[in-house]
Amino acid sequence: MDKLDVLLEKILEAVEGKKLTVPLGISNRHIHLKQEDTEILFGKGYELNKLKDLSQKGQFAAKEVVTVCGPKSVIEKVRILGPARKETQVEVSISDCLKLGIKGKVKMSGDICETPGITLVGPKGTVVLSKGIIVSQRHIHMDEKDAKRFGVSNGEIVSIKIDGIRGGQYDNTCIRVDKNFTLECHLDTEEANALGVDSSSKVRIIKK
Repeated sequence: MDKLDVLLEKILEAVEGKKLTVPLGISNRHIHLKQEDTEILFGKGYELNKLKDLSQKGQFAAKEVVTVCGPKSVIEKVRILGPARKETQVEVSISDCLKLGIKGKVKMSGDICETPGITLVGPKGTVVLSKGIIVSQRHIHMDEKDAKRFGVSNGEIVSIKIDGIRGGQYDNTCIRVDKNFTLECHLDTEEANALGVDSSSKVRIIKK
């Protein structure tokens, strides 16, 4: 193999490696509200105001924020994400749970069964939740085309590896497949900080 062949092989390896990496999104604490709770917190008939679009189609960060109140402490200015959902869900980190004085449960988004409750305080009212606060399980969004490319399926549990000076591997990462999803791995701020990574980092999937 001459030098040109070696160079071409390295270029092809680099291109293929890039194809099989996943963009990283880092998620801070946030809230998804059902419309009924939005109106209690902000007023009857209230509609959320878009601050910016998010990577997932149709999802956006709203201008509105509320205070989350736990038995031990409060966290102010927690961002609302839209659009409205069927059930209100509060996504926080383990450290947030310790600050609030609650026992956080790691759950997939949308699964609020047997989760702790919390109190939300807005400018017009207060919502007392009997359940709905979760620590989000790390996961990867992708559509059917990407699922085929990576050789994974909806609900599959994989490991992920992220390079860097403090890089490493996370297990128990859930694959979420939907035709409307955009390829992206979601970690919370604590997980990202532990590996010293940011939104420019790339993730590689390691199948078990």
